[in-house]
Amino acid sequence: MVELLLLAPEDCVEGVSDALMNELEALSVSVEDADADSAAEQALFGEPGMPAPRPGWRRSVLRALFADEALATDAATLLLAQEWAQGIHVQAIAPVEDQDWVRLTQSQFQPVAITPAFWIVPSWHEPPAGAKRVIRLDPGLAFGTGTHPTTRMCLRWTAQHAAARASHWTRVLDYGCGSGILAIAAAKLGAGDVAGTDIDPQALDAAADNARANGTAVAFAAPDAIRGGTFDLVVANILTNPLRMLAPALAARVRPGGRLALAGLLDAQAPLVADAYARWFTIAPWRSADGWTLLAGVRTPDASS
Repeated sequence: MVELLLLAPEDCVEGVSDALMNELEALSVSVEDADADSAAEQALFGEPGMPAPRPGWRRSVLRALFADEALATDAATLLLAQEWAQGIHVQAIAPVEDQDWVRLTQSQFQPVAITPAFWIVPSWHEPPAGAKRVIRLDPGLAFGTGTHPTTRMCLRWTAQHAAARASHWTRVLDYGCGSGILAIAAAKLGAGDVAGTDIDPQALDAAADNARANGTAVAFAAPDAIRGGTFDLVVANILTNPLRMLAPALAARVRPGGRLALAGLLDAQAPLVADAYARWFTIAPWRSADGWTLLAGVRTPDASS
């Protein structure tokens, strides 16, 4: 394979990407900040739940893969001939070393420890010595492989409290379940009736597959299809703004004296989310990791619904 590297201004990136993929036979196209790791580097994405400050980088490097050098050269020639492409520059046309991409991808995902005895293990790895409980989970379309700090904190909070409380968790809800990892963990740790919900149908399908692969009975459904009633534990690892808007709905799902764990919020956003739930819960930060906070709360018996 051969890689074509192009330097393009912000207003050309979308057009060049479309032309490369749809008309010029590129196998793939990726876009990077041309000023990354320099004083001119700019943040493209905002905080979770907030709009991006800009639609694109001021200058981008486009990496396009082609089957051979002739196709890459023809693509560069045709692009540079367009009047709208005057700001585009060819940086290189170079061969790409063949690699076992499956093995390379797999090497990036290693077993993740929840506790010394509880691990998330991809299917191509053997469980570590001492692992008494294992969730088999491979990266896929849905968020949640145990590698993100918010997921790890939720898993560790659940594992820490399960030793004393799992026998009382007769109903557990994983709200915004993604891959289903938090629901699967609760089931493996001894919770009773475990459910998960997500607005993404692909996530629900992935979560159901993961639950079956791990031998756990978890019911996954869209939010409006989750059975009524309250839960002993609700875990929600989503984003700050949705968590704030969902406060009344999630509070209504937790029984008096039940537990709530919220993640997906940056440290600076934790007070805003805590305030949104203070009407119903005694709630406070449980732990922080890499700039993210997990809030844990107990529903007060006399809280109004």
